[in-house]
Amino acid sequence: MKHLIDAKVLTPEYVGALISSAEDILNNPSKYRESCKGKILATLFYEPSTRTRLSFESAMIGLGGSVLGFSSAEMSSASKGESVADTIRVISCYADIAAIRHHKEGSALAASIYSNIPVINAGDGGHQHPTQTLTDLITIHKFKNKLDGLTIGLCGDLKFGRTVHSLIHAMSKYKNNSFLLVSPDELRIPDYLREEMTAGGVSFTETEDLSSSICDMDILYMTRVQRERFFNEEDYVRLKDSYILNKQKLSLAKADLAVMHPLPRVNEIAAEIDNDPRAVYFEQARLGRYIRMALIMDLLGI
Repeated sequence: MKHLIDAKVLTPEYVGALISSAEDILNNPSKYRESCKGKILATLFYEPSTRTRLSFESAMIGLGGSVLGFSSAEMSSASKGESVADTIRVISCYADIAAIRHHKEGSALAASIYSNIPVINAGDGGHQHPTQTLTDLITIHKFKNKLDGLTIGLCGDLKFGRTVHSLIHAMSKYKNNSFLLVSPDELRIPDYLREEMTAGGVSFTETEDLSSSICDMDILYMTRVQRERFFNEEDYVRLKDSYILNKQKLSLAKADLAVMHPLPRVNEIAAEIDNDPRAVYFEQARLGRYIRMALIMDLLGI
């Protein structure tokens, strides 16, 4: 039985196969409308989600399958103290595959250990979010037609952002990629990740200045600078405007820059650039449905 728990297992070969499958589903949807007929996806979401939960459900329905699950811990027996292990044991009796999001790191791994069905990590705490990584990779592939030889800018909360950590792990496996890590000092990438990148010979530069580095980027992956991560309001107020992407900052970038965001957006990308052809974050969300369709089929052996 296969699970997808950690972005580290996403080899270039596997990613390439999933992207090819997703592109075929996108181009020939009628061919796949009954691929998962009779199969059930359980969405076990212990914390709120819009895009991830709905894209999983839309993906399964698009393949002819059915969906059951819950959208918050309060709507499950977790509110009564039931463990993730017991929940997945029960869900294994009702469904063929499960996607789980949980606020605690390692919860998806724990679920996979006790599960009798394939488990997909839909985000565990600040740790990993591998299907968002797949969404990011298919988006980069669509707009750059490659996954290597790129300068990837990551901006905002790089310390707690699970999407950032997963994307770094995935893109580090392709040749000649380099990273520009733009964040306030308080939200730099975790030490363990910096050590891994250094040990692996991954090229990266850390900076607090988006305006001076955006000109070198092929990809700009924006994330929210979160007020709650700061020890005092003064530091937040001092830094927050530095990480708002607007027309003025975008004017300094390459004509073919791709601006991405895992969403939800708050104010870190100004609405004034939504119609700029370099703003691809809504298309990124759309592509997430098709890569999840490909993943569900693969894990079910279809």
